[in-house]
Amino acid sequence: MSKPTILTVDDDPMVSAAISRDLRNRYGDDYLIVRANSGAQALAVLTKLALRNQPVALIAADQRMPEMTGIEMLEQAQTHAPGAKYLLLTAYADTDVAIKAINDIGLDYYLLKPWDPPEDRLFPVIDDLLDDWRQANPDHTSDVRVVGNRWSDRSHEVKTFLARNYVPYHWYDVERDPEAQRLTGLAEAAAGDLPLVLLPEGDTLRSPTTLDLAGALGLRTRAEQPLYDVCIVGGGPAGLAAAVYAASEGLSTVIVEREAPGGQAGQSASIENYLGFPRGLTGSDLTQRAVAQVSRFGAEMVLARPVVGFENRGPVHAVLFEGTGEIEARALIVATGVSYRRLVAPGLEELTGRGVYYGVSASDAGQCEGDDVYLVGGANSAGQAALNLARYAKRVVLLVRGSTLEDTMSRYLIDKIASMPNIQVRCRSEVVGCRGEGHLEALTLTDRDSGRVEEVETSWLFVFVGASPRTDWLGPDVMRDDKGFVVTGQDLLLRDAWRLPRAPFALESSVPGVFAAGDVRLDSMKRVASAVGEGAMSVYLVHRYLAMV
Repeated sequence: MSKPTILTVDDDPMVSAAISRDLRNRYGDDYLIVRANSGAQALAVLTKLALRNQPVALIAADQRMPEMTGIEMLEQAQTHAPGAKYLLLTAYADTDVAIKAINDIGLDYYLLKPWDPPEDRLFPVIDDLLDDWRQANPDHTSDVRVVGNRWSDRSHEVKTFLARNYVPYHWYDVERDPEAQRLTGLAEAAAGDLPLVLLPEGDTLRSPTTLDLAGALGLRTRAEQPLYDVCIVGGGPAGLAAAVYAASEGLSTVIVEREAPGGQAGQSASIENYLGFPRGLTGSDLTQRAVAQVSRFGAEMVLARPVVGFENRGPVHAVLFEGTGEIEARALIVATGVSYRRLVAPGLEELTGRGVYYGVSASDAGQCEGDDVYLVGGANSAGQAALNLARYAKRVVLLVRGSTLEDTMSRYLIDKIASMPNIQVRCRSEVVGCRGEGHLEALTLTDRDSGRVEEVETSWLFVFVGASPRTDWLGPDVMRDDKGFVVTGQDLLLRDAWRLPRAPFALESSVPGVFAAGDVRLDSMKRVASAVGEGAMSVYLVHRYLAMV
């Protein structure tokens, strides 16, 4: 694959030469740096690159060009280089125009001139944009290959694990793809061996568990130390934030995650109300940035290890793994988040993973192209998923038990959904049954007001209903409410569940030294920003606790 292109566009020869020089010195080994002196010339260059199938990673355009502004040029460039990152070079007086362009043309970033010194003002911005582009455009020559059945729950589990752990893979469907049949024959695989996972190096995996898959991929599945200052169970926003703050402040830190980092937020197609990202960002992007920070500060991350038990051993706390193994730590932060509640209706359990899914991944969205898709839920996660699926599906039907979205969903999402012609919102509706041979084929819906029942044909149902905390493993010592949320701080005093002379810390559970952060905690806000804040705050409280023991 030839080097991707970075295109600079500026009608001022001195400015054009300066930014090209800076970019060439920094990025010339990995990228082809191309200059254009006008918008028209830039579009001509992009046309040639498109015809050559030459990837364009970044276009940096000056706003104040006489014949065609930078925003006008970038808008037209979307047909030539739709996957490129767009950077606008602008003066302070044009800031309002640049901000508007974030929504109008999908501008990724605007940079005020001048950018001297480039090491401080230009390169960090370019680095972030190019990192994002590379994540979205990986080199597929060494991808993992997965061979399986489109409607297999095991195949779905493997694909989801790979996608959420950012492992590039190529999918082959045995019912549709001759190459899948060829690979199955070469492996002499029976139906029970599917899915096959073919690695660039190593043996072929046959219907592997996620733990086996993680080990084969070289992901860490065991802790390196017997005892840590703090163990964090759960790798969502709260857990990742806690790990960053704990490790950066010198605490020996380990995160244990049963599936993949990011939690529910990691599957979000767009988080638009998170501070500091005016264009919004995907849950995947936020997760990757957080994981990089965790790694940078030296925290360990143990993946694909479900925690099934907890023991209080005097000065230390132990978490017990499924099967064998454990980790001991002086303090414990529970950040396991919540999972979507199971929808109860005849036939749904049998078809889970075979057309019925809880949450949605990027790979799920792509497979729905041209189909009718149904979603259940009325909160922000359902709204974000509907918008993402609408990019591929013929029609998306959002089923809401309530009478309006306004009570449960943010205004900006409601407005976006209303603007999408292929999204239909059906309030006061619910799923009461389904049918299908081997995979979902039809849903039975009812109108909660009239009682009218109808059957609709579809192969896809995505469920975003409520929040069920993952806390059974904590046992009876850690107090929880009747829904399983961990009780902390002053609520313990109100329930007469605290036995020490000192007051409990704000996020501390009924077991001293065990803290809860994020969605798993009773009365938390259920927002990414608040989860990150609680994760950081929990480390401050851990320091206070450790100073007392």
